Amino acid sequence: MANFIKINPADNVIISLKNFSEGETIQVNEQELNLKSDVPRGHKIALNAISENEDIIKYGAPIGHALQNIEAGEHIHVQNLKTNLSGTINYSFDQNLNELSIERSNRTFQGYKRSNGKVGIRNELWIVPTVGCVNGQAQQIVDMFKQEVNPVDIDSVDVFKHSYGCSQLGDDHVNTQKALADVINHPNAGGVFVLGLGCENNQIDHLKKFIGDYDESRVRFLAAQDVDDEIEAGLEIMKEIYEVMHNDKREDVPISELSIGLKCGASDGLSGITANPLVGAFSDFLVAQGGATILTEVPEMFGAETLLMERAQNKEVFDKTVSLINDFKDYYLQHDLPVYENPSPGNKKGGITTLEDKSLGCTQKGGTATVMDVLKYAEPIKTKGLNLLSAPGNDLVASSALGFSGCQMVLFTTGRGTPFGSFVPTMKISTNSDLYNRKKNWIDYNAGQLLEGKSMEEVLEEFVDFLIEVASGKQLNHEKTGFKEIAIFKTGVTL
Repeated sequence: MANFIKINPADNVIISLKNFSEGETIQVNEQELNLKSDVPRGHKIALNAISENEDIIKYGAPIGHALQNIEAGEHIHVQNLKTNLSGTINYSFDQNLNELSIERSNRTFQGYKRSNGKVGIRNELWIVPTVGCVNGQAQQIVDMFKQEVNPVDIDSVDVFKHSYGCSQLGDDHVNTQKALADVINHPNAGGVFVLGLGCENNQIDHLKKFIGDYDESRVRFLAAQDVDDEIEAGLEIMKEIYEVMHNDKREDVPISELSIGLKCGASDGLSGITANPLVGAFSDFLVAQGGATILTEVPEMFGAETLLMERAQNKEVFDKTVSLINDFKDYYLQHDLPVYENPSPGNKKGGITTLEDKSLGCTQKGGTATVMDVLKYAEPIKTKGLNLLSAPGNDLVASSALGFSGCQMVLFTTGRGTPFGSFVPTMKISTNSDLYNRKKNWIDYNAGQLLEGKSMEEVLEEFVDFLIEVASGKQLNHEKTGFKEIAIFKTGVTL
């Protein structure tokens, strides 16, 4: 196993793959680098002398500029590197498409075909509260249902609590209604009980307008204020839905029916070297099979957005991508917040210094395929291939948004680890073997193998097999622990 990696021939930095100590010597081809300080794993080391204000190049692109003269062998991080990003940018359409040279396969998974033509990878029974006021009642109904019925022949019974549905105005109120309607319509649900209060802004009759057509035997509604005992009435409704759905069977479905969300969080300096490129390779593979992937985390596209814009299938998609980026920048500016100060303390500890550093690694999850469409928040996916989605970088908000848009599963790469799970299966993919071995109760797949002698082709083949197992019913770690939540994006005031 190598101790460092140079990602792109144009780079003037290498990335440490182990913890180095001050005074150690690294042999880089015929060059010897004497380290000027300790360098943690995942961090950057100057490959040659870099002058003050000169660009630092990683992934073959600038990730910022030197704040001072930097010697060869010096640790490059927050003390001597600053972002190049500032203000807004005028973009031009300069298309540069990549043709995927990936063969079509006949791979299938075991899924649930729904009457509306959608396919689920789980058969679950859900309670969706219209408003946070009835979260407790919903939980009580779920607990009693599990005790009385013991529903072992379906995948899960869950309530997706949230704090919204009332005291919201404008876009926030509409986003809540769209998001909840998306959950109700999601193909991973074999049945849904929608529990309202009765006096909330998000009235059941209003919500139904966002839901559209639905199977009345599988989607049922109740306003708690309309009955004497909402627990008893709700429990009876749950039993009736269960009788309709619990005999649903898995059957062979082509993988072209998969829509997979792409997300990263708690990233480190290895994210753009192992896990994100693996997910990008998978995205290209699935797109080549006729499936769909969705890339989000718009603030973590800043600094790498032009790489996505030049892959837009046409001028219309390019214009939608420009709006996607600029609308989020305007959102920051309207709140008098800095646009480009993104990397978190954990990111920085793991070796990510600037937003360009983070974004150039983050966007690799989208592979190299053509961008086919750009979705607004909570907008259902309509187009096969690679899609972009408007949502923030927050892990639970963005992962939920991917589910709202119709993803049956989210691939979540991480260098530092996290135990959370969204309302759809959320696969944790570690960037390094150390995290995988320490947190096997969190991490589902180890992309760190890419640093240990395995080729991308080998790991991708293994990963596709594993993903098909999960799509066919194999539980992920957060499903085993029951850590499943939704989070709805909020931008405005609360009354």
